[in-house]
Formats: sequence, C-alpha cells, structure tokens
Amino acid sequence: MTLRGRLTAAFLTVVLGPVLLGAFFVGSTLNAVDRGRASERLGLAAAGVRTSVDALCQQLRAAADAVALVADPAARPRAADQVVGRGLAAGVRIADPAGRTSYATPGGPAGPWQDCVADATAGPVGALAVRVRLRDPAGADLGTVAAAQPVDPAFVARLAAVTGVGVTLLDDPGRITHTTEDREVRAAVLAAAREADGDRVTGTTDGRYVRRVGPSPGQPLPLVLSVPGERPPGLYAALVGAVVLAALLAVLAAWRLARVTTRPLVQLAGAVDRVAHGDLTARVPVRSRDEIGRLASAFNRMTRETGSYVAALTSSRDQLRGHLAVLGDTLASTHDLQRILRVILHSAIAATGARAGAVLLLDGDGVLVGQCVEGLDGRWPTEDRADPATLRVPVGAGVVGTVAATGEPLRGRWEPADAPTGEPSCETYVAVPFAAPRGAEPRGDPDRPGHPPTDGDAAGDGALGVLALYDRLGADEFDDDDLVTLRTFAGHAAVAVENVRVHEEAQRLSLTDPLTGLWNYRYLRESIRREVERANRFGRMLSVLALDLDRFKDVNDTWGHAAGDAVLVEFARRVRGEIREVDLAFRQGGEEFVVLLPETDARGATIVAERLGAVVRDHPVPVEGHAGEPIRVPVTVSIGIAVYPDHAAGGQQVLDAADDALYAAKAAGRDGYRLARAPDPVPSEEIPVVAAAVSPPDGQPRAGAGDAATVAQGGASSGPHPPRQSRGR
Repeated sequence: MTLRGRLTAAFLTVVLGPVLLGAFFVGSTLNAVDRGRASERLGLAAAGVRTSVDALCQQLRAAADAVALVADPAARPRAADQVVGRGLAAGVRIADPAGRTSYATPGGPAGPWQDCVADATAGPVGALAVRVRLRDPAGADLGTVAAAQPVDPAFVARLAAVTGVGVTLLDDPGRITHTTEDREVRAAVLAAAREADGDRVTGTTDGRYVRRVGPSPGQPLPLVLSVPGERPPGLYAALVGAVVLAALLAVLAAWRLARVTTRPLVQLAGAVDRVAHGDLTARVPVRSRDEIGRLASAFNRMTRETGSYVAALTSSRDQLRGHLAVLGDTLASTHDLQRILRVILHSAIAATGARAGAVLLLDGDGVLVGQCVEGLDGRWPTEDRADPATLRVPVGAGVVGTVAATGEPLRGRWEPADAPTGEPSCETYVAVPFAAPRGAEPRGDPDRPGHPPTDGDAAGDGALGVLALYDRLGADEFDDDDLVTLRTFAGHAAVAVENVRVHEEAQRLSLTDPLTGLWNYRYLRESIRREVERANRFGRMLSVLALDLDRFKDVNDTWGHAAGDAVLVEFARRVRGEIREVDLAFRQGGEEFVVLLPETDARGATIVAERLGAVVRDHPVPVEGHAGEPIRVPVTVSIGIAVYPDHAAGGQQVLDAADDALYAAKAAGRDGYRLARAPDPVPSEEIPVVAAAVSPPDGQPRAGAGDAATVAQGGASSGPHPPRQSRGR
C-alpha cells in the first residue's frame, strides 16, 4: 500500500470511527430505552391481568359458596338462579358425589370450564370456574357446586381495556383462541410468544414487545401481552444516511489531503533512490517551509555532507588498518587487564559503528562475566548498572553463551528467549569468541593486604572469552566486514590477556615462597616499608612477630629433609589459620618466619604470639618416617615481638628489634615469646600545655602518646586496639 493510500485510510479511520461509534451508540441507546419502557408497561399489564383474574375467581367463589350454604337441597336451584340473576356468575352447576349434574342454570357458558385453582388443561378454555364441596352437617360429601364465567372475546377485551395492552388468549398447542391484536401483527406476536419464556420480554420484527402471562396458580389462562415500541419511525434509516454522507465527505477530504501531502514525498523518494544508487548530486526542490520543506532542505544538506564524508572515509579506511596493527603491538605490551579490555572494546566499537558492546571472560563456575562494558545504559539486564561484573551469562545460554560453548561467531537480529539469559537487550548483534585464561586476575594481589596464593589457587589452563557488539549505527545489521574486524580485535584481546596472565604469574612466583606459599623475603622488605608508612600516616601501630622453630635441625637430622619440609608446610598453614585477613605472613628463610600485624599494639601482638605457640605446641606434626610409618613430630616455636613506633622508628629497625626479642626468647629456654625492649629515652624538654588545648581534629589519640605506666604494664600504647572478634584473636 502506498503512502497516499495509508494516509487516506488513516484519515477515514479517524473520521469515520467516531461517526460509526456514535451512530451505534445512539441506536443502541434508543433501543435499550424503548425496550426498558416496554418491559415496564408489560410488567404493569401482567400485574393487572393477574389482579383481574384473581378478582373474578374470588367473585365466582363467593357465588359458589352462596349456593353451597343453602341447607335445603330443594332450595339450592333457586339460589343458583338468584346468583346468576344478580350477575355474580354466568352459570352454576350442582353435581352429586358421582359427578353427575343434578342442576344447571339455563344459558350457562360452554365448556370446558377451567378451575381457577387447578392446573391448566390442554385445549381451549370456555370459562373460568370455581368448585365448592357440598357437605351435610355430619361432614358427608354431597357433591359440588361450580360457578363459572365465560372466557370469550368480551372477557379478553375487558382485560385489554384494564391493562392498556394487546391481549391474546392461546389454547395449549399455541393457537390463538381470542385476541385484541390487529390481523397484521397477530402472526408476529404469536411467533414471539413461542420464543418467550417465563417473564422474559421478546421483540417482534415490526417493533412490538411481547410477554407471556400464565398459566400459573391463581391465573390458569395462557395469555400473551404485547405493546408497540416507541422508537421514532425511520431511526435506523436516518442513522445509515448520516453515516453514508459523512463517509463521502471524509473520502473527498482524505483524498485531497493525501495528494497534497504525498506529492513532495514522491519527489523526495525519487531523489533518495538516486542517492542509493550512488548519485550524490541528487537534489529535491523546496516549495514550502513546513515539515516537508524542512525535510527537503535537510536532505539536500545531507547529500552534500555525505559526499564529503565518503571521500574522507575512503581515505581513512587504510589508516584504520594501520592503526589496528599499531594497536595490537601496544596492547600486547600492556599488563593492566582492565585498561587493555577497555581500549579493545572502545576501538572495536569505533571501527564497526556499534552503539554498545561488552567483553566477557569465563570464570571458574562456567559463567561468562562482564569485564568491561560501554553504551549499555537502558539495556542492562540487572539493576546494578555501575558494575560490569553484574553482566553474567551461563555458557550455552543466549547468544554469547552459545558463542562461548561452540567457539563459532554469531551475528544477526536479536530474538528474545523465553527464559532470561542475563544478556543486554538489543536489535542487532555480533559476537566473536577468543581464547583467554580462566581467572586473569590472581587471587594473591601484591597491592592488597592478605595472603599469597597457594599452588591450588593457580589460574586455569585456558577457556573462552567473548567480544560482543550491539546495534550498529543506522539500524543496519552487522556484515561480514564487521565480523572480520571484530575477529582482529578478539585476537589482540587473547594475546593481551595471555600476556597479563603470564606477567602476573611470574610476579606471583617472584614474591612467594614455593614450599609454604607464604610471601618471601623480597616482598617482606617492600611490605614493611609500606605498612610503616601507612601506620605513620594514620597514627596507628604496627606489630612485628619474628618466629623461629625450635631445634628444627634435629628434625632434619632425625627424620630427613622431607619430614622437615612437611613440618614447615604445616607450620605455615597453622600460622595462616591464626591471623586475620589483613595480616601478612612471610618466610624469611629456613625455619624463620615473620608476621606483620597492622593496627595492633603490644598487647594484641602477645595474644597472637600465645595462640601461635599453643597451636604449634599442642598438636605434633604428622610426618612419614624412614620406614614409611607415620610418626608425630613435636614442634615448638620461639617468638620475638616488636611494635612500631614504640620499639623502633623505621621498618628495618622494627624488624631488628623483633629479631633481638626472638634471640631473647631463645635464650630464655625457647617455646615462648619476648617483647622487645623499649629504646633508651632521648633527652627531652617539658612543654607546658594550655588549659584550652583540644584533641586532634579526628578525635583519635596518636600512637606512642600514652603514659609510661601504660606502656610498662602491658606494652600497649594508647593507639586503637584491633577488634577482638576478628579471626586470629
């Protein structure tokens, strides 16, 4: 369908829709009002019919009772004639107990007589009657007295006059016995009466409404009531005419409007076709200043600028290829993984014209985790938009999960899955796999206080990562050229990630002890300097524990070096189990170890020393003896404690002070700890403090600022103590 046809159809829909709805509403409303009024009239008429019939039955009962109350059988015929003469009944019959008529008034109504209280019988009804039992004073049955009134056209006419509606009397098969309806409507009324059920009102084709009344107890006559509708004549014809006239006017207006609107658009479409075939000199005449005129001006400006852009893009294509080679060399020599991935993703987005993208690496649980993202605002699958790691896609689920599982690139249009996969929403996508190590970041970060990684923490051999881009600019799908470009960037990402893994693994091996997995002496020198600077900056304390296994040479000489290595490994494990996450443990060499306790005073350090001594002393180390039999080697440890700045003013000095305290513990009999001696006090001059002196701005006392009695008693300064609920306390 052309644009002109769509505009015409839209205009007709907007105009004719309300017209049709209005006509339907008017017709249905008038019909509902008319039906409601007719139902109300028929309800009142039905009540009037029941009341009239009930009054007639009461009159007939009174007449029959008057005859039955006459005690003398011979006088009853005369009483019956008097009842008829007074007009209380049209006829009276007296019957014996066997049902034989003993007397009947002359000129009585023809049968059959329908009893007011009996069920309706089949066939026509000749009269309404009431029967009363005759009994003697002893209660014996003497017969019956029946008083009747004829049901004839006059009776039906009286009912119609009382109720104000048309009344029709039916016989049991549904044929008309008497009626006040005109001959033209009798057939329609009878057809509607056959469909009526209970008190439901039905309509005829000529606009009348019909309701059945009876037969029922107290009203045994099968009657049909009808009233004409009150709708204005020719209502629907007038509505149809109004709709047709509105439709003709709307068609003329829509055709004119569509022609005026689409003519400049046809010219614009022709110019667009010429541009699509490579003719950037196509121009559109501007005939107005409305939206279409502005569109034509914008198109002309766009074609001029596009010509210059095409020339610039042609010259920059070769430059882009050269930049990719330079980018690959740069990324391969960088060891900052997050920066590498951001550069790769940004370059890939710029090279392909994508709106958004993400780099995902496989973790140890078989889930692709986002390492860096760009342009995913409004597409994020989770609430946390600030953390790329919240982009988690299981392998095999969705697009990127399928790429990771199969190792094959995918591109196309996005089709949302029935179950959520955790991927961002988009219209088009391209995803390329690349080889990457599992867990590019080592668990033991030298710049983060904690423990070094052990052999079980080493990174995996390798897995799959995915580089995915979304929604190319211009709403076009990604093509094969984009796929080739993205594969180039994915190859650079694989090389860069592998370089980072190798670099971090080499760095880890250079800073850890291969036997125990603790930090080595090289990292000890760097860490003590860093921790002393931190303690000095924030006014905190730093405790240093120097540990040495007692008589460890005897273990090697008695059970062999393999047993000695097992003792060292087990000792390192117990040390790690008794210190906090922020504490650092080192193997200085041989059986000598060092533990750094940041923000810990002398009292806290002695508690740690006691725990370390107890955990080593109370649990002999199981090793394998010379004959292959398991034995338990008792081991003890001597510990020296020094605190910065109480015992030394620098990193190396506090290590030396702890080492001197260790020798003191050895000399005291081993299997214990000693606190380093406080240095000799330097000459000082008392400085008076004014009464208005205030605490430091942060409200924290400075390390070493406590009184001498406090230091002498427990070796603790007034600095803050570590939390006692932390592990290793």
